Amino acid sequence: MATTTSLTPPDQHREPPPRLGGVLWWALCAAAALGLAVCSSLGPHRVWGAAAAFGYLAAALVAARGRSARTAETVALAGAVALPLLWLLAVDRAQLEVRVVARSAALLLAEGTPYLHRPWVPEDFNPYLPGMSVFGLPEALAGPGPLTDPRLWMGAAFLGALAPALPAGSRSAPLRWIAACPLVALPLAVGGVDLPVAGLMCLGLALAGRGRAGAAGLALGAAAALKWTAWPAIPVVLALMSASSRSGGRAAGGAVVRSGGREAGGAVVRSDGQEAGWAVVRSRGREARCAVVRSDGREAGRAASRCGLVALLTAALLVLPAALRDPGAFRAHVVDFPLGLTDAVSSAASPFPGHLLATHVPGGRTLALLLLGAGALLLALSLLVRPPATAADAAVRLALGLLLATAFMPASRFGYLVYPLVLVAWAAIRQEPGHALLRRVRESAPR
Repeated sequence: MATTTSLTPPDQHREPPPRLGGVLWWALCAAAALGLAVCSSLGPHRVWGAAAAFGYLAAALVAARGRSARTAETVALAGAVALPLLWLLAVDRAQLEVRVVARSAALLLAEGTPYLHRPWVPEDFNPYLPGMSVFGLPEALAGPGPLTDPRLWMGAAFLGALAPALPAGSRSAPLRWIAACPLVALPLAVGGVDLPVAGLMCLGLALAGRGRAGAAGLALGAAAALKWTAWPAIPVVLALMSASSRSGGRAAGGAVVRSGGREAGGAVVRSDGQEAGWAVVRSRGREARCAVVRSDGREAGRAASRCGLVALLTAALLVLPAALRDPGAFRAHVVDFPLGLTDAVSSAASPFPGHLLATHVPGGRTLALLLLGAGALLLALSLLVRPPATAADAAVRLALGLLLATAFMPASRFGYLVYPLVLVAWAAIRQEPGHALLRRVRESAPR
């Protein structure tokens, strides 16, 4: 019979992991922002680059004077998010995606579908799933204005989903660092549809790791109703939860188990039923709260099935009514246009392998799609052969899959790298035993 020693509840009162910071980090961010300001042909990106370069440089100077990481992060946020966001709102400038989302919400209210029936030019296309239109509803209902701008609601959804996915005792510090990172700060200021998707994926992973199958399904279903890029998260989470059924029980983060003279992170696990909760135990003369978890394979399998069913039903309820209203328009906007199968060419043209193949190699588009399918097949095989053992493992596996998809899609852009960045950062912050990559990240990061 396993006995427990003193512990703290999972995700609470942890020492936050070291974060990349200091003069070198902020100087690199300043160089990246300045490069974008000089090289980009997009007005909002140039504005962000100039303001962010100033903010990151100021953060580097603050760090060089020995001020706290919190102060440097706050300065970086002011220059890389707050200043360009307020300026762009004042002059009514935004990335094209913001206008697409606003128009889709107006179309949804007027015609029951967020897609134009006959799109001609790239600006007419809406490559997002119907759920994305919700961020344009404030502007569609109350009219244009700084407070109804879709980018504010997309940013709020990202932060609102990511915050509860972080450890409860150390949320503000990692949230500041992630928001100040250039790949996140840019879409927060100019508008980015990928942020709420990434936030909901992290929330779904966190809820799955805590054993909350139904809530995890809701989060994943909501993400899947926004954009296709969220769909790989569903099989990854199902593999995570199903792995419990093969091992006969899953250790829960935060508890410490003493068994056979050894201590190991996890909860007390039995295979004769299912029970979860917090108990007060006495060990070495002291009282401590501990997690008591009993889990058998059948219960874990049912939890995975429940999560998948809730996710699919949620996505179907949010997507199908608008998609079935005009199936032809739905296919043209959401399937054909992103894959480069329309006469109009997507503006997503970052020099990744898939785009270079599709642009410069005869038959390269077909080859890029084959590589994309091969990447998806490899991810699926890895989930079957070696399913993720922890939520952090699952996040790293998902990040790798999305990185491969970003590389091989015929129409891709650097902004899609926000997915692997946020997922890996979230996994490292979780401080689970997890993947060796996360240990190397934490060991190499300066305190």
